[in-house]
Amino acid sequence: MLSSKTIDSVVQDTISNPNYVVDQPQSQAMSPVPQDRDQEDIQTKDLEGIPEGLLDKAEGITVPTVREDGTKSPAARNKRQKNVAVLTSGGDSAGMNAAVRAVVRQSIARGCQAYIIREGWEGLVRGNATDPTPFTTPRRTPSASANQSPVLQPTKSVSFSSLPPSKQMELEKATHELNAQAEEDLEKNRVHFTDPAGVAPLSNAPLSFGFGELLKDGAGEGDIEEMQAHGLQSMVIADEEDEKGKSLKGRYIVRVGWDDVRGWLGEGGTLIGSSRCPSFRERSGRLQAAHNLIKYGIDCLAVCGGDGSLTGADKLRGEWPSLMDELLATGKIDEEQRETYRHLNIVGLVGSIDNDMSMTDLTIGAPTALHRICESIDSIASTASSHSRAFVIEVMGRHCGWLALLAGVAMGADFIFIPESPPETDDWETEMCNLLQSHRKVGKRKSIVIVAEGALDRNLKPIKPDYVKDILVDRLGLDTRVTTLGHTQRGGRPCAYDRILPTLQGVQAVQALLEATPETPSYMIGTRENKIIKVPLLEAVAETQAVAKAIENRDFATAMSHRDSEFREMLQAFQISSSLAINEEAPKDKRLRIGIVHVGAPAGGMNAATRQAVRFCHNRGHTPVAIYNGFEGLLDDNVAELSWLRVDTWTTRGGSELGTNRTLPSIDLGSVAAGFQRHALDGLLVIGGFEAFHSLMILEQNRANYPSFQIPMVHLPATISNNVPMTDFSLGSDTSLNALVDACDAIRQSASASRNRVFVVETQGGMSGYLATMGALAVGAVLVYTPEDGISLKLLQEDVEFLTKRYSLDAKGKSEGRLVIKSEKSSSIYTTEVLTKIFKEEGKELFDARSASLGHTMQGGTPSPMDRTRAARLALRCMQFLEQHAVPNSQTSSVTHRGGSGAKHKKPSYSTETATMIAIRGSKIVYATMEEVLKHTDMKLRRGKDEWWSDIKRLAEIMGGRQGLISS
Repeated sequence: MLSSKTIDSVVQDTISNPNYVVDQPQSQAMSPVPQDRDQEDIQTKDLEGIPEGLLDKAEGITVPTVREDGTKSPAARNKRQKNVAVLTSGGDSAGMNAAVRAVVRQSIARGCQAYIIREGWEGLVRGNATDPTPFTTPRRTPSASANQSPVLQPTKSVSFSSLPPSKQMELEKATHELNAQAEEDLEKNRVHFTDPAGVAPLSNAPLSFGFGELLKDGAGEGDIEEMQAHGLQSMVIADEEDEKGKSLKGRYIVRVGWDDVRGWLGEGGTLIGSSRCPSFRERSGRLQAAHNLIKYGIDCLAVCGGDGSLTGADKLRGEWPSLMDELLATGKIDEEQRETYRHLNIVGLVGSIDNDMSMTDLTIGAPTALHRICESIDSIASTASSHSRAFVIEVMGRHCGWLALLAGVAMGADFIFIPESPPETDDWETEMCNLLQSHRKVGKRKSIVIVAEGALDRNLKPIKPDYVKDILVDRLGLDTRVTTLGHTQRGGRPCAYDRILPTLQGVQAVQALLEATPETPSYMIGTRENKIIKVPLLEAVAETQAVAKAIENRDFATAMSHRDSEFREMLQAFQISSSLAINEEAPKDKRLRIGIVHVGAPAGGMNAATRQAVRFCHNRGHTPVAIYNGFEGLLDDNVAELSWLRVDTWTTRGGSELGTNRTLPSIDLGSVAAGFQRHALDGLLVIGGFEAFHSLMILEQNRANYPSFQIPMVHLPATISNNVPMTDFSLGSDTSLNALVDACDAIRQSASASRNRVFVVETQGGMSGYLATMGALAVGAVLVYTPEDGISLKLLQEDVEFLTKRYSLDAKGKSEGRLVIKSEKSSSIYTTEVLTKIFKEEGKELFDARSASLGHTMQGGTPSPMDRTRAARLALRCMQFLEQHAVPNSQTSSVTHRGGSGAKHKKPSYSTETATMIAIRGSKIVYATMEEVLKHTDMKLRRGKDEWWSDIKRLAEIMGGRQGLISS
């Protein structure tokens, strides 16, 4: 029997010595213990800041968790940390990596552990053939030699049960005291995951588990189904090891840290893999998946995929209680595990380039796919025009024509075929040929026909590109080519919106998981106009499948009813812009003369909006009157009517074809009024930014003095700054964001190659920080400065401290180039040059600093597809508003004028509702009067008073790590 002194030393060593070993066989009593390990590496911490060996710093000690009276010991009463996992399934799409990154980092920021599951459901079924994810290899001191023999220390070995009762009680008491101290420390640092505003200290979380680079480099295993098909199940196709000997072989459930997902925003596809999984369709496969989730303590699962993947996720959740019962009955889990993991929380993120999910306006990957299509057709259009050819282009979309439709609108195509809305007649061949022939007769040199891969006629007969080509050749004699874009639509870097949207949805997904209860349904995270929403997953899947069923039943009206309002309005916009039919014209006594003017700085989408307005006028028999060079052009009488063909190629042109400047009508109101009267304007469309809003407000305020202004007028916001009040988006802002992303991707590449360089990137935006804030979120910047928040000395001090801490935490030689986004007017004192010098001076040997000013590059270039299509939709709405409220010959004294209610009034009576701005407001498109807009406007700072994106600055800094380190 051990002496009393020996027992005392056991107790003391158990509490104080992390290398103490108990309950080991005598043959293992002498074990190598490295002497050169840093103390901070020995006491690695989990994500909530609790030392992992707290209850038994000697890893082998066995302290009872249940006492003889059946009560749980302090060791069993520790609060359980949430474990959140994310997987991607189904077809890949750009933006999936941004979603995975958002789920991982938001989970860590909320005090949870984060896991990724490789190869989708297949990886979850297979689980891990190796041990759970370990911590990164402890750092060694520089003096340690790799060939040095380890120093052996004698270790004591004793069984807990062999100790006298008094010493057992003493050891339990010591353990209880440690537990109490741990609980106290935990409550000080705990981030309650149900609090959306909580941010866990980043220093409490392991930054990396060593698998980030392997995942980013694609160092996984070969395609499982392909190997099985060729009898190569055991052959490892790719089993790369990093310099520390880490490998992903046999490892499908991987715990990840903050830095393991760095650099993922700009990567296409999905870095964690996606694989078809027949076994998950069987209950046995789902049983194994459930067992693997419990093994790793995962009860929160985010699934990014299409309707099939999300249906499987909900089925797993529905079967969860019975799966638990079966696992318990077979002895694979115990009663405590069943009680702990009795509920599974599921959330869906829709990753689909087809944008085929109902109850959401946009799916992850669809905007980038549209970018790829438009880039391809932009290139094709020039050669088609050169040779006066026709091109038939096939795009993806098996049950959804979103890509074909929006590509048709964005590119100004002549004809489209989509599954939901086949051609009106059975003889669609003649219908198509007549339309294309009418375009040729007015002088159009090229013809573009876009065919969705799932296109059908009204008898459900597939419409194939080659057949369309034959029709054009045989009937019209056109030199015709066929181009199938195929998988080029899936690939490439994500566009700006496919970085922002998945990030916002990923953050909302984590929130939905942490708020979930057994009573709440599984949710799908979606978007409606500019609002992130969550809808019951099964309802969305059912409505999506209802579209395919309606098409199969030839009920195309029902199929269209399941699409959102944007889809239906885009189809209407396309039909109007491509038609030359005279049977749609308004009666002659209802035809109008509508003026179109650009005001302010140029922005992408201005020309696309003008084209749609002109095409609407010709479709309805109205006369479009272009006012060149803004109100200055009106004073110079630089005014002309626009023909149908004149605007044909304007969708792809940046800037302003009409010419624009910042001159307001107040320069000479009398002459402006005379110009309105001289050109007999019955309505006015003003396209532009803050100056355009200001111009319309001036015109509206002077209606009583100038009867010529008593016509309906509407403002369509278009400015890269997105500073127009009351609207969430302005035309041009998406184009500018993409220019910012492209530039920052190139700058980051330079910064990362230098390993330790910080780039301060200056953006445009005036007194609005929209571009800087959303750009920071899209490119993963660590700091962002905006005019709204300004820059102070205290803020700079905190930011320098953050950068210093952040670079000191990087592995040696593997620092990341980092970006700081600064809006041009965020401070007149702390300029971009000053900031760069401060960072460079304070960085010393840790990091260097450089600057880059993007300037007017953010205004130019080809408009993004988002700006083109949004321009067409909003311009259509504006023209419908003008047609509804205007009357012909308004500038003559004898006519009457309709008010907002449609009733007629004698001049000078007029309604304030006829001078409006069209706005995207949350989940709706609204018309706001000048009085309403003015209430939300800060005229001095030239921006809105309530900016919807103001909270995103904090989110960008959370995703960049600043908030976590500052809270440390």
